[in-house]
Amino acid sequence: MPQPDLVIFDCDGVLVDSEIIAARVDAGLLSAAGYPIDADDYAERFAGLTFRDILLRVEAESQIPFQARLIDESERLLDERLRAEVRAIEGAHEAVASVQTKRCICSNSKLHRLQFMLEKVRLLPFFGEHIYSARDNSGIRHKPAPDIFLQAAKKEGARPEATFVVEDSVHGVTGAVAAGMRVIGFTGASHTYSGHADQLTDAGAETVIRRWADFAGSLAALSEWSEA
Repeated sequence: MPQPDLVIFDCDGVLVDSEIIAARVDAGLLSAAGYPIDADDYAERFAGLTFRDILLRVEAESQIPFQARLIDESERLLDERLRAEVRAIEGAHEAVASVQTKRCICSNSKLHRLQFMLEKVRLLPFFGEHIYSARDNSGIRHKPAPDIFLQAAKKEGARPEATFVVEDSVHGVTGAVAAGMRVIGFTGASHTYSGHADQLTDAGAETVIRRWADFAGSLAALSEWSEA
């Protein structure tokens, strides 16, 4: 059976159910600062982006100037909530363990946050040092830019066209496709919404799964198709 060179997992909303926690924290901060938004709307519009990038987009849309301290407040509150509440998405351990080739994580989250979340849910041993954070790499643009995916492929010795990426956000799918990689969309986290799968497909995902139980079969089928 053909194997990809590399399988890249996003972390938030793919391996750990953290996007809904971030949405609740940041939607609360934005609402208190004069931009009313609920967590569901926030997750649908902004999942996968950094809070700084979100603030810039909202400022441009609303003409509301936000204080820079909101970024620090978001980081503090979110770390507290994640340490207390984050859980692995059901089936994530088995799905990651099923990968028979190189695997890594590419994320817009900070490295320290990725590490403590993965350690908390007992996924860190599957990845070790193979975790790439766009936030902690100078000169690397955040998703939806392809930079972090290309950096990971280079360091892992993988061909982009022989790399699969699992992503839950349009921004992540867009970045992976721009990197020349193949994408499996994932909608199994708590922040999923009506039309989520269609949006991932429209962004370039070749298939979308909502349960990790479907991952190994989907990866195998797409790998076979690439050899046809």
